[in-house]
Amino acid sequence: EARMVESGGGSVQAGDSLRLSCTGSGFTFADSNKDFDWYRQAPGGVCINIAGISRGGTFYYDAAVKGRFTISRDDAKNSIYLQMNNLKPEDTAMYYCAAHGGWPDDCTRPTTGDWGQGTQVTVSP
Repeated sequence: EARMVESGGGSVQAGDSLRLSCTGSGFTFADSNKDFDWYRQAPGGVCINIAGISRGGTFYYDAAVKGRFTISRDDAKNSIYLQMNNLKPEDTAMYYCAAHGGWPDDCTRPTTGDWGQGTQVTVSP
């Protein structure tokens, strides 16, 4: 069974940095033909795809994070990462990783792909 597990969230102050990690099991990243993405969902908000690496090697960033966040992958570790710099209070949310996750409205109720349980990021002013 494919599974994704996020880690690295926490409570920080505005301007700080965090690095989220997501490790997959049950399949091999290098052999898969999957897109990998990071999403976030604030309380009362919708699920937003904020960064992704496509199976073809194309990068995607939401306008809200472009220039501050960087997605990367390490196939040897079956992992993807999200380096988040210059964090802002509006970045406060639950962050999720997914393989082939699509574009769900609710990150807690995805209809496709393999998802993690999320890691909380809280940014204070």
